[in-house]
Amino acid sequence: MENEELEILRIDREEEFEAQNQKWKKFFIVLFVLLILAGCLFLLHRIGLIGGKPKVVIATVSRIYPSELFSAFHASGYVVAQRKAALSSKITGRLAYLGVEEGSRVKKGEVIAILEKDDLEAAVERAKANVEAAKSKLNFDLAEEKDARKEYLRYKRLVKKDVASQSAYDRVVARYQKAVAAVQTDRFQIEAAKAALEEARVALQYAYIRAPFDGIVLRKFADIGEAVAPFGSATNAKAAVVTLADIHSMMVEADVAESNISNVRPDQPCEIQLDAIPNKRFPGKVHVIVPTADRAKATITVKVKFLKFDPRIMPEMSARVNFLTKPLSPEESRPRLAIPERALLKSVPVPAVFKVIRNRLQKTQIKTGKSLKDYVEVLEGLRVGDKIVLNPGNKLKDGQKVKIAEF
Repeated sequence: MENEELEILRIDREEEFEAQNQKWKKFFIVLFVLLILAGCLFLLHRIGLIGGKPKVVIATVSRIYPSELFSAFHASGYVVAQRKAALSSKITGRLAYLGVEEGSRVKKGEVIAILEKDDLEAAVERAKANVEAAKSKLNFDLAEEKDARKEYLRYKRLVKKDVASQSAYDRVVARYQKAVAAVQTDRFQIEAAKAALEEARVALQYAYIRAPFDGIVLRKFADIGEAVAPFGSATNAKAAVVTLADIHSMMVEADVAESNISNVRPDQPCEIQLDAIPNKRFPGKVHVIVPTADRAKATITVKVKFLKFDPRIMPEMSARVNFLTKPLSPEESRPRLAIPERALLKSVPVPAVFKVIRNRLQKTQIKTGKSLKDYVEVLEGLRVGDKIVLNPGNKLKDGQKVKIAEF
């Protein structure tokens, strides 16, 4: 009985140890799971699947012109033809032919329009006939003169021999003198007929309206069947058929601010960019500084001449002129693929950038060329239109997802 009571009072150390052991196992299992979860969360956060995505400023890879490094200032303006002509007729007539329309390019001397000319052609034929008639009369009178001369010489010998009377001799002399005068008159009439023929031919040419220089047709004012008169003197008649601009006289008339005019000099090198031809830069130079200011805009007009002609250039195109501090070499005139220097990754052995593709970073190695002030030339690794990160810092990683803010 006493032993049973002692057995009841004895503490079981094995059960207590087993209970503590179970607690530690649960603790380590929970700790292990928490560590795995923490690691997964850290990894997911690092690759941008969870948590806040870093916000980056990006720029677009493009081509730049080295000429911008030598720019004194820029000015805007328009392409203006320095030589224009409103083509009209010197005579009044009805338009029978019109061979151009707006935008047509013509050569010097090319026929643009023709007036009805039947009456003028008839006048030319009449003048030709008058010339032939005058020549025929001359031939007749030359024969008469030849006969009169022979008779005159014969009577002259007879008078000396007292065979012919003086009165008969006088009649022969008078006839000969008349024949000589008639021949002289015929010659003058031939000259007059030829002059009248030339006049008729000139009048016929007035029916043809020709281009006075190489140019482009800006506007058309008359159509076939309409009456055309010099200076519009006739009622309901057109004064001009077309307006023509000399394509080789086109210049950019740029409005230069008064504060910048001191930086402009004659023959200063310039570079011209047209909005209609954005991928092309045209070399130019300052032609003249117009000595009049626009008080409303506080600008002075500077005319800039194209050094190379391009048939795509048209009057009234908007233009932007880059006034340069020095002439450009052929190499400096060539556009180059370039990126901002601040897009380059720091502390890397090979030049590289972060390219952004679908909001995810992609580390890209590049081959660089010459430094272009705040830009650097890219020879390999990038293309026009690629998106790259500016000021990447040290926290961004390859493959990380980001939020984009346009530059």
